[in-house]
Amino acid sequence: MNCLLLALLLAGAETPAANRPFAIEIVDQDTSRGVPLVELETTNNLVFVTDSRGVVAFDEPGLLGQPVWFHVRSHGYEFPADGFGYRGQRIDTTPGGQKTLKIKRLNIAERLCRLTGGGIDRDSVMTGRLPAESASLLKAQLLGCDSIMTGVYKGRMYHFWGDTNRPAYPLGNFHMTGATSPLPSELGDVSHGIRHDYFTEDTGFARGVCKMPGEGPTWLDGVTVLADADGRERMFGAYVKVKPPLSVYQRGLCEWNDDRNEFIKLQEFPLDAPVYPFGRPFRHGDHVYFADPFPCVRMPAKVDSFTKLDDYEAFTCLVPGTRIADQQVERDPQGRVVYGWKKNTPAMTAEEERKLITAGKLPAADAHWQLAAADTGKPVIAHRGSVRWNEYRKRWILITVEIGGTSMLGEVWYAESDQPTGPFGPAVKVVTHNKYSFYNPLHHVEFDAEGGRVIHFEGTYTHTFSGNSHQTPRYDYNQVLYRLDLSDARLSPTRINKP
Repeated sequence: MNCLLLALLLAGAETPAANRPFAIEIVDQDTSRGVPLVELETTNNLVFVTDSRGVVAFDEPGLLGQPVWFHVRSHGYEFPADGFGYRGQRIDTTPGGQKTLKIKRLNIAERLCRLTGGGIDRDSVMTGRLPAESASLLKAQLLGCDSIMTGVYKGRMYHFWGDTNRPAYPLGNFHMTGATSPLPSELGDVSHGIRHDYFTEDTGFARGVCKMPGEGPTWLDGVTVLADADGRERMFGAYVKVKPPLSVYQRGLCEWNDDRNEFIKLQEFPLDAPVYPFGRPFRHGDHVYFADPFPCVRMPAKVDSFTKLDDYEAFTCLVPGTRIADQQVERDPQGRVVYGWKKNTPAMTAEEERKLITAGKLPAADAHWQLAAADTGKPVIAHRGSVRWNEYRKRWILITVEIGGTSMLGEVWYAESDQPTGPFGPAVKVVTHNKYSFYNPLHHVEFDAEGGRVIHFEGTYTHTFSGNSHQTPRYDYNQVLYRLDLSDARLSPTRINKP
């Protein structure tokens, strides 16, 4: 029935209401907006998942037309419990009928939509709520893709994702998928998605746009847009080549070629180079800072400097010229720890900084990358993310995923600082996932709204690294967009700013 109905809708045929599925819409009780990624499960364990607009098309033969109980659950949301503790509701289903249920949001951030993959608006189309021609059902034959990198280049936004799945075979594109979209001023409301125009092969599948020489996948990082001496914009990136089991055997730099619509290799650099571009860059003053999640690497904002690793500096407490394994912390004549921008010295992750603390080499009070939860003071080990200036708060804001939280890589935290180099915190959890990953979140500063009061970030929703063998149909290994209102009382400056 699903295939026939969808075929009729795609052909533009008028489907009588009596032949349509029963529409169940799950809405946020505070905003009345449809909530994506809500699971509805029957008493015989049939699971239906709301589409990107919060709709389920229920047409199960034998059950449609009957009273049906649905358990209702979703990451960071909660449905009311009945007297027996069951969180769900009995619904009298009828062909072509509809029912709206309200769900309470526990997350501070609001889940908006899915940005990539197939069947984004599937159920809304099947229930006749959205014309197929204006829906997102399958673009570039892309069913799933890894983490996002972006750049604003020559009047358009460029989006790049990692390994990408296709319908026709278990192996897909392993050399970065790319797309462009209009600038935010042209794009308008992004709450139902972004109009991605993909670079594709002749077959229609997403084409690799960063295929560097060598065996194995290519992963792109540090996408940076700079103007040369003639004022011409150029877009660069850093890449790695990977072989099983996820071992990096080559690092290098590349540049976007407008004629070929792909990155071309510029140069390789040693695997043990102490400092190099990585993460999500931003411009601040005369420098480009690279954050992942913390901005601990920078370079002069010049085209020539991108390929000169000697021009890069790391913000670190290590003695200049030493390496992380040396665990040598620089101190001034008075014995105080010296954090600063240093050449030929590696940047440190939050985990590496914590190792120095544990070894007694660095006092915790002097650390820059250690987060603590605002409510409990419990340490929050940041993994990946981004830092951006926010005009509304007049501060630098951090969006990061925690490693080893309630979910291994599924908890998203918010923190602020007066300086891009921190320290940041206290931190507030804004998104939670129940034993599911949501890694590498990116704050899309281009979509900030209402003077920066409302921000948007996307991340990769996947069972990978979570220990959960269940993969959410259509959503797994795809990008999901969240919206965060910084005026929320739970993010009050008096609560999260250090005195």
